[in-house]
Amino acid sequence: MAQPSEQEAHASARLRKAKKASRQFWLKQLHAWHWISAAISLTAMFVFSVTGLTLNHAATIGGAPRVETVQAQLAPALLKALTAGPVTAAVTDARPLPPSVADDVQRLVGVSAHGVAAEWSDTEAYVAVPGPGRDAWVSIDRITGRIEAEKTDRGWISFFNDLHKGRNTGTAWFWFIDVLAAACVVFTFTGLLLLQLHARNRPSTWPLVGLGTAIPLIIILFFMHA
Repeated sequence: MAQPSEQEAHASARLRKAKKASRQFWLKQLHAWHWISAAISLTAMFVFSVTGLTLNHAATIGGAPRVETVQAQLAPALLKALTAGPVTAAVTDARPLPPSVADDVQRLVGVSAHGVAAEWSDTEAYVAVPGPGRDAWVSIDRITGRIEAEKTDRGWISFFNDLHKGRNTGTAWFWFIDVLAAACVVFTFTGLLLLQLHARNRPSTWPLVGLGTAIPLIIILFFMHA
């Protein structure tokens, strides 16, 4: 059998060197993106994991809500601003309370209704102000100025559960969840590629990956009932 020439040997060595350099480059990139995505999502992933447990056991962990009902009287000088609002609750005209009225409502009953769309009738202006872990509403009689408000506080566990679900959390939290989801996708995908690169020296890699995939599929197919 003919021995490879010196030129062929050099070419083969260069090819192996290039493959090794390429592998090291991608390994470095994957490690970088893996730890960056982990760092970005670390705290939020911990919170979402804990709230996954509290949501799954909501019937036993949830506390009793604290409800507070408040009554007050709108300043007479503000009645004119209130009566100038819409007569019906038309979707196209579901304007918020006038700023001066909203200021007085917050001062009197402790509910901030600034910029929140109100439901209007000829006798009442009603504003619902839900939030994570809490609910509130304000009803104002447009003729007499009488204010009724109710505030419900469901506690810290409910607060974090609502953050998990994105319930009444606003636009900023909506986008934060999207960013977190993208970071988790990057974390998971780079983790999968790192598993592939190291699988040769870790024989249990793919059986564990397969087990992690099979368990939820088995539960879905055989242990969930319509």
